[in-house]
Amino acid sequence: MLAVLRNVTYRRLFAAQIVALVGTGLLTVALGLLAYDLAGRNAGAVLGTALTIKMLAYVGLAPVITALVARLPKKPVLIGADLIRAAMALCLPFITETWQIYVVIFLLQSASATFTPAFQSLIPTILKDERDYTRALSLSRLAYDMESLVSPALAALLLTLISYNNLFIGTVAGFLFSAFMVTITVLPRLSAPAGPQTSLWHRTTLGARIFWRNRRLRSLLALNLVVAAPTALVLVNTVVYVRDVLHRPDTDLALALACFGVGSMIVALSAPRVLDRFGDRAVMLTGAALIPAVLAGAALLTFLGAGGTGWWWLLGLWFLLGAANSTILTPSSRLLRDASTEETRPYVFTAQFSLSHACYILTYPLAGWIGAVAGLGWAALALMIIAMVGSAGAFLFWPRHTVAEPANEEQTVDQPT
Repeated sequence: MLAVLRNVTYRRLFAAQIVALVGTGLLTVALGLLAYDLAGRNAGAVLGTALTIKMLAYVGLAPVITALVARLPKKPVLIGADLIRAAMALCLPFITETWQIYVVIFLLQSASATFTPAFQSLIPTILKDERDYTRALSLSRLAYDMESLVSPALAALLLTLISYNNLFIGTVAGFLFSAFMVTITVLPRLSAPAGPQTSLWHRTTLGARIFWRNRRLRSLLALNLVVAAPTALVLVNTVVYVRDVLHRPDTDLALALACFGVGSMIVALSAPRVLDRFGDRAVMLTGAALIPAVLAGAALLTFLGAGGTGWWWLLGLWFLLGAANSTILTPSSRLLRDASTEETRPYVFTAQFSLSHACYILTYPLAGWIGAVAGLGWAALALMIIAMVGSAGAFLFWPRHTVAEPANEEQTVDQPT
């Protein structure tokens, strides 16, 4: 897997991704402590609003921004987005009101909605060999999983030495390092769009229209819903399972979340060999079939209880959810690459970025509200139903046999409709 790092361009971009992810992880910890300082017992409401603003920025702004910067060179777009993220993170230690958090988070996440799709759409152009690209996807998935384990541990260590406000400086450093690595990297020169400039609406909706016209991408759209269900349950309700249902100490919360990450990491590490043998469809749909069953197990854990073994059941269920999620997330960019041309790739990757995050606007509130009002068992059942709907759509849309589909239903961006 590490052989792909021999490519100098990819190695530098991957280093930028890792350091920026660690900085983002420090931001998450520090932001929670800042919210508690400003709002006390209402810190959860502040963070919930901030997360909602983040998702709205991803869903609503990402396609528009991509359309606006489509004709600009990728390097200044990436560097500019990183510098804006660093500037916003630098503002956070000086915040004194909760509304200021919302403004800064909106601007920071708008810059992330610019950076991430542009970054992801570059990788297939840098790594044209399918095996190299698959290894890169596995490394990327591994980086996200490692961040979820390393960043909290690093933050805990740093907090023994410095105040939480100084963690924001680590976030700033991460974004500045990312900008520096992009600056010294020679990026491939992409072909300029041919023909006259079309409307902003045409370019903004292009990725979504390509999604709808390609059967495998319609399946991926349904799979996004499948992934959002267990992710919401784990991120929103793990603390309630650990403390209220199983009566475990605070330290076991980190262990439960780590099991989710470890399951994802193991699948990411084995993905290149498994995908070579079984292909995208078999691997991704296996995860889609497994997730509703595991969510049903999470509901039973609450309804029936598991006595002294409940803790071990929870760790096992969370491990399976992480592994099943990774079977869908790791290969997903291969579908995006195959369904796009070099010209339309930024639009397709942006559509996936936006549409996948839209699913969390549904599942995060469900996991929290139903869990609080009716109990964790009913929350897990509601998310299981959502996962089943998504899984059924994925099986329905993705043809069993390979169907000859054009790489893109709209071969050029600037053809008038």
